[in-house]
Amino acid sequence: MKKATIDLTDCKYLMDLHERIRVGLDFPKGYGRNWSAFWDMLNRDCQYNFVTIKGSKTVAKELHSSVEKMKVVLERNKQSWAHIKNLFDYEFID
Repeated sequence: MKKATIDLTDCKYLMDLHERIRVGLDFPKGYGRNWSAFWDMLNRDCQYNFVTIKGSKTVAKELHSSVEKMKVVLERNKQSWAHIKNLFDYEFID
């Protein structure tokens, strides 16, 4: 199992949140920094099959809905690979 960590600790801006996603998942510099791009990269090109997200409870209040969107995309990816046991999973730790 190949694991990655996305550290959102004290994140204040949406573009910073996406940059932390890009770095944590080794996405290319051309990553689109939006939820559609996150889905595309996660579902098609992500080399990791377990992602830990830490610090989500410390993000700026304005980013709470973005963290929820991130959870939706991660869960959608998990469900899309559910037919292959243990292919993708994630956890939020704070």
